Amino acid sequence: MSDPQKTLIRGASPLGGEPRDLLLDGGVIAQTGAGGTLGAAGATVVEADGLILLPGLVDLHTHLREPGREDSETVLTGTRAAAAGGYTAVHAMANTFPVADTAGVVEQVWRLGRESGYCDVQPVGAVTVGLEGKQLAELGAMHDSAAGVRIFSDDGKCVDDAVIMRRALEYVKAFGGVVAQHAQEPRLTEGAQMNEGVVSAELGLGGWPAVAEESVIARDVLLAAHVGSRLHICHVSTAGSVEIIRWAKSKGWDVTAEVTPHHLLLTDELVRSYDPVYKVNPPLRTEEDVLALRAALADGTLDCVATDHAPHPHEDKDCEWGAAAMGMVGLETALSVVQHTMVETGLLDWAGVADRMSSRPAAIGRLRGQGRPLAQGEPANLVLADPAYRGVVDPAGFASRSRNTPYAGRELPGRVTHTFLRGRATVVDGAVV
Repeated sequence: MSDPQKTLIRGASPLGGEPRDLLLDGGVIAQTGAGGTLGAAGATVVEADGLILLPGLVDLHTHLREPGREDSETVLTGTRAAAAGGYTAVHAMANTFPVADTAGVVEQVWRLGRESGYCDVQPVGAVTVGLEGKQLAELGAMHDSAAGVRIFSDDGKCVDDAVIMRRALEYVKAFGGVVAQHAQEPRLTEGAQMNEGVVSAELGLGGWPAVAEESVIARDVLLAAHVGSRLHICHVSTAGSVEIIRWAKSKGWDVTAEVTPHHLLLTDELVRSYDPVYKVNPPLRTEEDVLALRAALADGTLDCVATDHAPHPHEDKDCEWGAAAMGMVGLETALSVVQHTMVETGLLDWAGVADRMSSRPAAIGRLRGQGRPLAQGEPANLVLADPAYRGVVDPAGFASRSRNTPYAGRELPGRVTHTFLRGRATVVDGAVV
């Protein structure tokens, strides 16, 4: 990784606007000016004609797997993948081995992130001990630890007990925390393999009904309103879920929600191939759901894009459908998928992308120094992307330790050319350094 140095970004288009120059020095944006107006004495120059400048991306939902599943990913390899995708901060989910349900484990993950130096790692603490849904974890201790945990989630499992969910919401309210729910009613999804619908019926695979997600979201927005606490909904996947969240927001309740890139693009029709790369939780839904999710992200009902980056080793995905693990890697392709599904369709401009992939997730996670304006004096957490680039996704070139991408061999637009973490280049000319 390169050392911090003075860098002049020349002729970039902040948020897709008019070309500007930015001088990065001392970890901040030291100067800005119209294209061609800033001097380059002593600075490394990045010629950025035609490149979009965005604040560094922030992911609310990343599985780094360490400790315990280093065969899938480590904090080092996962943060290198994040940097390659334009991310300067990620939230590391708690379903590790051991589970991140104590101050000791979240501090371990946080320190590994600091040592890696490729992006900020903010641990997510478990809501319940061992993700078992029976007893609240050490929420206060994790918040008060060096890691300063603000988001709590049993992601991978649903907090299905209404009393436990209520108690968690009450507990985190005291310090402004947020509970992030993996909405999946377990009894309704026993044996489920894919979205319940026409395709599951034709293939003879166990169906995963939309109501299993929607019923939990409906319960939890009501609980959050009753308690007066913050609720975040992970990886929303159905049109019905969108309507419930829209209704909750119309009431003024403190509810936020995320959507993954793959749920903005892929549908359950792909499962006809029986390729386990398309097996994911929640499952790929219908075209109607995809269009509803895009519209909801555009109008702000869904606050942000979160990758749900879920790496798995080769043997856990290259097997029969029923035995395969659920999940997809997503950090290195997220911005391209959003460009394809949201920018090129006219649903979002680049300012909207910055809002949904940087500013809003940083605000939800209460991250200081991330998702900030591209202005003088602000931390130099930045990404440059080439929107004109077109390329075929080749997982062999991923920085992630895992290769379970649903986009292998697919052409996607856009490419991250440079990422800066507090002025330090972590990606140069598309390569992690």
